[in-house]
Amino acid sequence: MSGRVDIHRLSPPPTAGPGDARPAPLTDPELTALYDRADRPHLRMNFVTSVDGAVSVDGYSAGLSGGPDKRVFGLLRMLCDGLLVAAGTLRQEAYRALRLNEARRAWRVGHGLPAYPTLVVVSGSLRLDPAQAAFADAPVRPVVLTHEAADPPPGLTDVADLVRCGTDRVDLAAGLAVLRGRGLGQLLCEGGPQLFGALTGADLVDEVCLTVTPLLAGPGPGRITAGESSALRRLPLRHVLAADDGTLLLRYAR
Repeated sequence: MSGRVDIHRLSPPPTAGPGDARPAPLTDPELTALYDRADRPHLRMNFVTSVDGAVSVDGYSAGLSGGPDKRVFGLLRMLCDGLLVAAGTLRQEAYRALRLNEARRAWRVGHGLPAYPTLVVVSGSLRLDPAQAAFADAPVRPVVLTHEAADPPPGLTDVADLVRCGTDRVDLAAGLAVLRGRGLGQLLCEGGPQLFGALTGADLVDEVCLTVTPLLAGPGPGRITAGESSALRRLPLRHVLAADDGTLLLRYAR
């Protein structure tokens, strides 16, 4: 792929060949093996941030995401059964249909998975647009996690399955249990911050993949997590990858 920025593994250190001054660039199969699928139900978070902790630039995460982040972003989507996203992030980031390129679809089918993962939207208000491409153009019927008191807009149940968990707010633990019962055991969450904070508070986060982009965004943007405070939880560092453009790709997992 022309113009691709190489990614190297720093920790744990790879075995260097004779005379190697630095690790060799990672291939896509090597990156896939580093992230891989878990052997049990698993919730992975994926976020990008600036050096000074910003979650967005001008309101969008795209301003922080470069080639290395997008490369891993695509691999993580390939590896998951379900992509979990909050309704606010779906709207703000103008999510399109969850599609993969031919090579990634082939990888999934070759590993006994459906060609596409399932989009899962978390929404307490059901303020969703059934005409948004994420629903209307989806290759797999999306799932919406909501609660008993929420009323769907016209047309939403035509393009998505509603799963009600909780009386007046979404019970995330119950929702994840339902998803796993549907065969969506490997979940990738792309935010936003409020959903990350709620999942952390419920002790449901198994892994955090964090891209640190070599930018200073300055004051204003929020952090990658928000909401009510929760207990401190240790999350061991599993690997550190560095791209030639200065991007760091960190993986923490319990």
